[in-house]
Amino acid sequence: MRVTADRNICIGAGLCALTAPEIFDQDDDGLVTVLKADPEGDTQPAAREAGSLCPSGAIQIAE
Repeated sequence: MRVTADRNICIGAGLCALTAPEIFDQDDDGLVTVLKADPEGDTQPAAREAGSLCPSGAIQIAE
């Protein structure tokens, strides 16, 4: 799995950081930051959920 985020379309909703805090965070402007681009094991379901919840579609998950 590979996780990426497009900060140009991020709206700062924060659902990614709330859903998968071990994978995503927000910078001082509220935009997404990927902490772990290659999540493993137990963190993968949370990464997928964060991607599906992102209202702007900024999160991409490649299997």
